[in-house]
This record gives sequence, C-alpha cells and structure tokens, in this order.
Amino acid sequence: MIRFLNVYYPTRTVLLLLCEAILVGSCFVAATFISLGSLNAGIALGYEYGWLKIAAVTALSVMFSYYFDLYEPQIVQTRQEIYTRILLVLGFGCFIVSAVIFYFPPFLITDGHVYAIGYAFLAPALIFWRRAYEWIVSQPLFRERVYVLGGGEYAKSIVDTIRSRRDVGMEVVDWRPLGGSPQERREIWVAKLRALGKASNRVSRVIVAMDAQRGELPAEDLLYLRFRGIKVEEAGTLMERLSGKIHLDGLRPTNLLYSEGFRLKKHYQLARQVVSTFVAGVGLLLFLPLFPFVVFLVRISSKGPIFFSQTRVGMGGKNFEVYKFRSMFIDAESAGARWATKNDPRVTKVGMFMRKTRIDEIPQLWNVLKGDMGFVGPRPERPEFTSMLAEQLPFYDLRHLIRPGLTGWAQIRYGYGATLEEMKEKLQYDLYYIKHMSLGLDLLIMFETVKTIVRRRGAQ
Repeated sequence: MIRFLNVYYPTRTVLLLLCEAILVGSCFVAATFISLGSLNAGIALGYEYGWLKIAAVTALSVMFSYYFDLYEPQIVQTRQEIYTRILLVLGFGCFIVSAVIFYFPPFLITDGHVYAIGYAFLAPALIFWRRAYEWIVSQPLFRERVYVLGGGEYAKSIVDTIRSRRDVGMEVVDWRPLGGSPQERREIWVAKLRALGKASNRVSRVIVAMDAQRGELPAEDLLYLRFRGIKVEEAGTLMERLSGKIHLDGLRPTNLLYSEGFRLKKHYQLARQVVSTFVAGVGLLLFLPLFPFVVFLVRISSKGPIFFSQTRVGMGGKNFEVYKFRSMFIDAESAGARWATKNDPRVTKVGMFMRKTRIDEIPQLWNVLKGDMGFVGPRPERPEFTSMLAEQLPFYDLRHLIRPGLTGWAQIRYGYGATLEEMKEKLQYDLYYIKHMSLGLDLLIMFETVKTIVRRRGAQ
C-alpha cells in the first residue's frame, strides 16, 4: 500500500487514478492534433497555454471521478454502476468546461472543437480502460498470496476483510478455523509454515492473527520465513492500514505505548490552531451574505431562538458552549438528553435540510475562532454521555488530548453515531487520527468534508 498524507491507499487504486489521469490528458492532446493539425497544435499547446488547460480539464475529470466514488471499489462494484458514473463524470465535466468557456473565453484551445472531440474520445476510452483494468488485476501475477496465522474469530475477521477488499490485491491461502488445545494448534501451524517455506509457489506475507500468542506462537518458524524474504506482519497493523482506524478489540496499552505516532508537540498544536483560525475566519466571511436567508428560514420553521447553545466536552475534559443554528423544536429535549436518530421527529423540516448540508454547524466557526475547537478533530460530545462512554469504551479519554473539531476523520469515514456500538466505531477512527495527525491529513479531511457535504452523507 502507498502512504500519502498519513493515510494508506491500495497500490492498485493509486495506479488506477494515475493511469486514468494520463488517459484523460492523452485524449485531449490527441483531439488537439486532430482538430488543429500538427503545426497549429504545437503552437496551441506550447505558446497558448494548451498544456495547462488540458491539465486543468484532467484534474477536473479525476476530481469528479473521486467524488462519484469511482476509486472506491467497496462502494461501487457492478460494471453497470461504474459505467453510469463514468457518464455522469463526463456530463458534469462538459457542463463545467462549457461554463468556464462562457465566462472566460480564453480557456478555449484555439477553437471549440478540441474539447468536443476530446470528450467524444474519452467516453469509450474510459469504459474500455475499466474493462482492461478488471482483467489485469484479476491475473494471479498481480495478486499477493498471504497466509493468516490464527484459527479463531479474530483471524476469521481478518480473512473476511481481505477477501472483501478486492482493491488490496491479496489472496488468502488455505485458511480454516482451528480448535483443539494450544499445543495441537501450534503443531498444526508449525507444519503449515514449514510447508509454505518449501513450496514452489510461496506466500509473500504471513499475517499473525492469533487470539492468544503465549505458548502458541511459532516464533522460530516465523523468523525462518522472515529471513527468507517473506513478510511477517501483525494483524492489527494491517487492519489499521486497510480500514483507517485502530481496532479496539484486542488492543492493549502496550500497543499504543510502543507504536509510532501520537506526536502531540506544542509547536504542532499551535500550527494547527493557526490554520484552523484562518480557515474559520475565511468561512465566516464567505457565509455573511447567506446569513439573513438562514435566519429567515429558521425563524419561519418554528417558534424559538435563531441560535442554539449546548454544553460539550473539549480539550482536557473542560466544558464549553458550542453554538449552532437551531434545527429542532424548542421542547425537543423535554424528556432528557438523547442522541439524534435518522428522521428524528424532533427536527424541523428546515432543520433537516440544514443538517444534511451542515449549515446548522456554521456558527461553530465562532467556537474555532475562540479557541474552544479546531477546524479538524474529534467531534465534541455532550457531558451527559462522556462519562458513560469513558466507562464502556477503553481509551475514550484520549479524544480529549486535543481540541475537538468542526469536522474530523470519523465524520468523513463513518458518520453520525447514535448507539454505543456506533460510538465505539467512531472512537476507532478518532484514535487513528490522533495517532497520525498532521497538517497534511487535516487538509485531506477538509477536502473530503466537501465530498461528504455534497453527497449529503452522515448527518441525522
């Protein structure tokens, strides 16, 4: 897998994106030569910023492909859905390019035929490329053979995850659940590892996923394979890369104590807060023209104040008041505090729209300016729930090591949590963010937040 901005991406997905970018650019370059001829095409590309214009169209196409989940095979799986989304990408691309040309005519490459021919080439080219890509990655040559060392439920969950993620290019070899005594299991694993080491078609990686290693781990045989060039990896490390979260099941304090990351240095926290303050200030200025319209909609939706304040738990476990546009009826919590649910009857019709578009959270930019929150970080929880969650979920208080955020890794990867199990899932993403946080990761989260809002995911 390839690490970018502290997030791991399957090598296949990265290559797919790069190849499609090259394909898009090549189609428009070919269209330039067909439309203008060799001499005029050279002038248009070299002296009239043609290369830059084609690069902009290419970036636009890749961005729309990303926003339509064409690089998320676990979301988009069927060929028909892939092809439909490709056509949507091209349609939106044509619309945006046409609008840019209308308002900024110099964006044309000499005449208007280049873009028309380029998009005409691009539709069949992308569809053909996707078919070719499916065939290429299905070949055994491009699959990594792995053996999962373990026979319990933990190992089974690892096997199921690998088999469900076609994009990682791994093939699990000869795994089956094991019972019996620890000594019997160890003998079976020793024999299997020795057979794998002598096989002509050897595995490339052994993933250790044992429920209990004491007395069962065949360390000498694993070392033998390791010295013969076979990678030996702990399952938690692999799952962290695949899922973008730190799994709580089986997690021990020593796993966090000796792992890399968790760099909570003061100068870095100061840099994050400076960036958050700048982004929040710009966001408030951009929202000012829309402010009267939102106030009017909230006012006509139901009786009550425009703004709503609520106590949340911030950095160091200190309480602060978070501000929102009111999206619920004024007596929404007369029966006590509870998490929001899907199609929550306490939410007004206008409030539901604001929640889906995250407009109700814009006043929290003021919390960012005040320093109560950062722009990126774990979402602040209500004190009525934090004590219960800290008792039920291990390492929950680690969320309070940094400022809570307006958006965060858990928000873009999982969404809203309304049950203990869902809050556990969100905590696993929050721990990943705290471990790997960087300015680059913050920028990536901001970029993906736009996608989350546009696709109206995660809000309740």
